Amino acid sequence: MVKVLAFFIVAIAAMFYFTRPGSLTTDSASASGNTTAGSLQKIAALPGEINESSGVIALAENGHYLTHNDAGNQPHLYRINSKAEITQTIKLKLPNVDWEDLAMDKDGNIYIADTGNNNNRRKELAIYKINLKDTEKPQAIRFTYEDQKEYPPSKKDRNFDCEAIFWHDDNIYLISKDRGQEKTAKVYQLPAEPGTYVAKLIGKHNINTMITGAAISPDEETVALISEGKLHIFTGYTSPASFYEGKYKAINIKEAGQTEGVAFEDDSTLIITSEGGSLYRFGL
Repeated sequence: MVKVLAFFIVAIAAMFYFTRPGSLTTDSASASGNTTAGSLQKIAALPGEINESSGVIALAENGHYLTHNDAGNQPHLYRINSKAEITQTIKLKLPNVDWEDLAMDKDGNIYIADTGNNNNRRKELAIYKINLKDTEKPQAIRFTYEDQKEYPPSKKDRNFDCEAIFWHDDNIYLISKDRGQEKTAKVYQLPAEPGTYVAKLIGKHNINTMITGAAISPDEETVALISEGKLHIFTGYTSPASFYEGKYKAINIKEAGQTEGVAFEDDSTLIITSEGGSLYRFGL
């Protein structure tokens, strides 16, 4: 009787551990889209060709995503399915100085952020706008930051790296990666049209980490930022342009490793990639 009772206690404890909010699971539910709120689910390991996934978006075709590698890799976009299998490699005639994130507008145009700026020296920052139906005609949105005066600035002021963008209402929003103090995420605005611009600083949020990706929900009511092992969720703002003034919540996802890319699959489901790692789904 004692042995039977002990068995049931262990079984109940195991059930609680693997179903608690925030737990990491790898069952078939992760590939079906049935994600429990607050749970991080591993979908699959990314293939070797995608060893430095730095950005991701969910495509209109359900269960298909687009991702890429960052600096030092080919200028390729990889279409992957819900098993993280590569179904198409899109080879672009563009430089990959340091690709860091992806965004998509309501017309299906893709924005590639060649905005990595580790040493804060770059003056040739660009976001490339392409249409997947005609990838031979990319357009460039080139820019500098309105508040950067030195290349590079002093080490403590090196907050002109960007690994996170999202699109809203014909504008691109860039969120900085504070390499100087690992504290402040600055928010810049750019027109989502080809040309040469000065990125306008519109706000900031003291987030006490370095941001590596960004996304906005289809209903535009949630903005998600990601850093290594953590999600940063903003809701309740008056406009996506001022999301940083909204209600803020941090969520620990350290099980996912060096998380770099984040995208909304629907209004309450996030897709996440980690560098040298896997494809994940998280339910808000």
